[in-house]
Amino acid sequence: MIKSTTERTTPSDLPLKVNQWANVMRWEMRTRPFLRTSEFLWQEGHTAHATAEGALDDSKAMLDQYAELCEHLLAMPVVKGAKSPSERFAGAEETFTIEALMQNGWALQSGTSHFLGQSFGKAFDVTFQDAEGKQQDVWGTSWGVSTRLIGALIMTHSDDAGLVLPPRVAPVQVVVVPIPPKKNDEEGKVALNNALDKLVADLKGAGLRVKVDDRDYVRNGAKYFEWERKGVPLRIELGPRDVKGGVCVFKYRAGSEGKDTVNLAEAADTATKGLNDFQKYLLDSAKERLAVGVNMNSTYEEMKEALEGDEASVYPGAGLFLVPWKCDAANEEKIKEECKATIRCYPTDVNAMGMAEGKKCFYSGEDATHMALFGRAF
Repeated sequence: MIKSTTERTTPSDLPLKVNQWANVMRWEMRTRPFLRTSEFLWQEGHTAHATAEGALDDSKAMLDQYAELCEHLLAMPVVKGAKSPSERFAGAEETFTIEALMQNGWALQSGTSHFLGQSFGKAFDVTFQDAEGKQQDVWGTSWGVSTRLIGALIMTHSDDAGLVLPPRVAPVQVVVVPIPPKKNDEEGKVALNNALDKLVADLKGAGLRVKVDDRDYVRNGAKYFEWERKGVPLRIELGPRDVKGGVCVFKYRAGSEGKDTVNLAEAADTATKGLNDFQKYLLDSAKERLAVGVNMNSTYEEMKEALEGDEASVYPGAGLFLVPWKCDAANEEKIKEECKATIRCYPTDVNAMGMAEGKKCFYSGEDATHMALFGRAF
């Protein structure tokens, strides 16, 4: 399908960019919900360019877009980098990746972007006519993310009480739980309903996604537990005494243990600011976890001892290792066999700074070619 949209083009047609959303079926011996399933939904893009520079720049730009998506929407910081030759997508000249750190210390590949060179153009006969009238093979890229990001979101923020959702992606940002007055208090019911309607209108007017849980057959405590488990960022309680006092009660899903009493007239503005602060809290917490989760200056024996007995269900502390490395596929395979660690990437920032220069490989003792990020991964 992609081939049919790109073959036989002219320079003025390029670059061509095609994006698709599709369900994919594949064989998986061991599945993990969201992370590695037999069927998954993904977004996949393909581009065709007249020059290598254009294709390479595009593949890097798309990786930046994925990193921005993870950080800005999912509150999930990632490490951007290039895969080692052994870990590249088959046929690609470069594979760029974003790697996230889960709470158990394991890494999760969360998106990839591939610089394909001209290999796929040659394989599928995708060409363009250059300025001299000659047919040339296009330079290609491909890139994608999938529902794996949902798994990444869950494992990055959630806790023992259930799901924790960043406000920017939460289907319900605010759940309002009205606490009804006594059965015979008709005046109290009217006052509560009026205050509830005004509160909900103000919240929705501020652009917030709101749900009112007015089920009369469920106890308030059960409602609180349900919405906490579903990860709704903010719960607002409103009862007869609150209405008389012109206030309501805020309880955030994480970041603070107590409840806040808020003036009803200021509830929408307070909720908007509070949700922005909550989004920032989740991102800052994940950034701190990533910062302390990377071991520096470790020996191979130290990494091996830390990782060889590691299990996915046990939090091992800092689970990633940034080390000087000489690119060597045979040694990379040996490490994988000895302690199940793989090179997650050659991080872009530290390698651009030349951090590996003058250092010896932590495994072979030879001159290092890269700084490599090792770790166990899902």
